[in-house]
Amino acid sequence: MYVAVKGGERAIDNAHRWLAEERRGDPDVPELRDDQLTAQLKLAVDRVMAEGSLYDPELAALAIRQARGDLIEAIFLIRAYRTTLPRIGAARPVETAAMDCIRRISATFKDAPGGQVLGPTFDYTHRLLEFAALAAGQGLEAPPAEPAKVPHVAGFLGRDGLIEPAPDADGAPPDLTRAPLEFPAARPLRLQALARGDEGFLLSLAYSTQRGYGRTHPFVGELRIGMVTVEMEILELGLVVAIGRVELTECETVNQFLGSRSEPAQFTRGYGLVFGQGERKALSMALVDRALRWQELGEDDTGAPAQDAEFVLAHADNIQASGFLEHIKLPHYVDFQSELELVRRIRGEAGE
Repeated sequence: MYVAVKGGERAIDNAHRWLAEERRGDPDVPELRDDQLTAQLKLAVDRVMAEGSLYDPELAALAIRQARGDLIEAIFLIRAYRTTLPRIGAARPVETAAMDCIRRISATFKDAPGGQVLGPTFDYTHRLLEFAALAAGQGLEAPPAEPAKVPHVAGFLGRDGLIEPAPDADGAPPDLTRAPLEFPAARPLRLQALARGDEGFLLSLAYSTQRGYGRTHPFVGELRIGMVTVEMEILELGLVVAIGRVELTECETVNQFLGSRSEPAQFTRGYGLVFGQGERKALSMALVDRALRWQELGEDDTGAPAQDAEFVLAHADNIQASGFLEHIKLPHYVDFQSELELVRRIRGEAGE
């Protein structure tokens, strides 16, 4: 037993050394720097921050480099590090209406106050590889974006009573990073779980709602990306202090709602908010959020996966999913031998 353990330990040490060599790659090629990742692979960095629940571009870049580009592994590293950090207090809710927008579009109002700001997006590109940039060894220069502070589009529908009012904050929301997910989960807890859920999983669920599995008919009321100020209230001093600025992507969908036994006909909301530039994730989150609200709006349960809160929230976390999936790579010799013996006995009895 001791020999086997020591042999396994040496094998693991060798695997770590091999991993370090593979991570570095060809030593004749300059090593990647974290500032290169934050500047040129920004969307990957933003996803790691969003699903890792920690806003720190430098650490996210380090995690991506350490994980050799495996974003789920990088998210795991960030979450593991976050658990070691002390909690010194809670910030006030950010005012996204005061966001310095670099991108802000609406599919419901063409001439929304503040205008449409296309910003840095792939939406209008031709999806053609830029071989000229490859030959030159550099990307294309982008003009600097001028931020503009603009009001929320849904507020104009709200003035006429055509959309449900935004919910008021009712006490401190639960903290998913400190307490396990429990069911039934209220909307604040659901939104936290969706914000750090896997983008691909939420994208598939959102797509399913558009194809009829969830009865949502969304318009993009507004999608905006920009910087917001994070403030913290110092109770001892009676002061509100700005402690930093973070980049957020916010999406609010406007959904058709013909009314129910408890609610009048009006538009309803779906909401998504993520760290960094993650509009696909924020849009998917908004569609799934709206699908999960069927019960509070008095709608019928169609049995769609996106309407099942326990199914969605229990499977959205890619760290939990990958951990449970990859544990089957660990030794299961005893389990398999018992099943092998069972199959042999059943076959033997059937033969007799």
